[in-house]
Amino acid sequence: MDALPQLNFTPAVGDLPFTAKQRSLLSLVHELGKTKFASRAAQWDETASFPFENYRDLRDAGLLALCVPEADGGLGADYATYMMIGAEIGRFCGATALTYNMHICSTMWTGVLADGIAMTEEQRSEHVRRRALHFQRVVKDGAIYAQPFSEGSAAAAGRAPFGTTARKVDGGWLVNGRKIFASLSGAANYYGVLCTEDKGDDKPDARDTLYLAVPATSEGFAISGEWNPLGMRGTVSRNLTFKDVFVSDDEQLMPRGIYYKGAQTWPAMFFTLAPTYLGQATAAYDFTVQYLRGEVPGEPPIKRRMYATKQIAMAQMRIQLESMKSLFARAIQEAGPNPTKDARMRLYAAQYSVMEGANDIARLAIRTCGGQGMMRHLPLERIYRDSRCGSLMLPWTAELVLDRMGRETLYEAGERDDAPA
Repeated sequence: MDALPQLNFTPAVGDLPFTAKQRSLLSLVHELGKTKFASRAAQWDETASFPFENYRDLRDAGLLALCVPEADGGLGADYATYMMIGAEIGRFCGATALTYNMHICSTMWTGVLADGIAMTEEQRSEHVRRRALHFQRVVKDGAIYAQPFSEGSAAAAGRAPFGTTARKVDGGWLVNGRKIFASLSGAANYYGVLCTEDKGDDKPDARDTLYLAVPATSEGFAISGEWNPLGMRGTVSRNLTFKDVFVSDDEQLMPRGIYYKGAQTWPAMFFTLAPTYLGQATAAYDFTVQYLRGEVPGEPPIKRRMYATKQIAMAQMRIQLESMKSLFARAIQEAGPNPTKDARMRLYAAQYSVMEGANDIARLAIRTCGGQGMMRHLPLERIYRDSRCGSLMLPWTAELVLDRMGRETLYEAGERDDAPA
């Protein structure tokens, strides 16, 4: 019998039929966000510094091991549960939610997602043994994993091999290359690097993508560059370089060739940036309600809710937010390996709706609150800048999602048009 009391707040994902475990985790994260993360968010933004204090809180609460299986000492959250938790964190601190996503995916991809990827018996045995080492680092040592994708090329979008390479040597791999926009740079203990296996020929292949955990203490590994962006400043996403960095065989987060197979099998693995921005949209809406009711702490208790223009704006924001939440909820509830075409299209639609819609709602919020919305001692200005960044993020930028949806609507797999005469 599910005896856990009902939530006393509406989560960022809406009022879904949560399990007892989901309600418990959402309550924990909501309390952390409300009492700790929200008040610190401006600090990370202003100084473009990493939210170390928030990560200490996440570690103390066991949340760094959210998606580590219970058998390995973690909380055993599934994909949908993580997506709910990510949105709730994003409601209070965008930079914490976005970097937390990189860490969690390192355990979720190797855990519940990998369980849905076809492997040989030998590959499965190898993977289970190696991932146990990584899981224990998170559970016992509180290790943080980053997940650098970008290289300034089409690789992160899945359209080309990664320029960062790994060549097989005795006992492991030699990694060479460069990553940009590497969130958690300087904060992570391990960097889950996607790279292309160097087979000694001039024909690199995306199917030969490797997923390796590079220890932050590795010789030949370096962090460089400034970090002074428009928004999401607390992610500290600087450049990484690898020069003959030796990585042992046990640092493989997936067996050879399995990452590529996983990307084909589990497209929802690339939807995990969206919760941050659903949380940001919810935060903008929540603040506007508070402001118009004269209930913002530290501000004069002046009500502005009686004006028809403000009421109409709130209706517009709520309609868009409900649409985003509905698509998001459907997408995370049906996420799984080998989705149908309709499910995949809904996934793309949810990604686009959230990433573009979050900034739409933040824009409406600033317009509705008026001049005070621009002031930096209030959160809307930061939420507006942070939310603008969502549609730019690989591998599913807003532009790439539109391209995929249009192409996959009009072409079935393998179809091509004859070249014009």
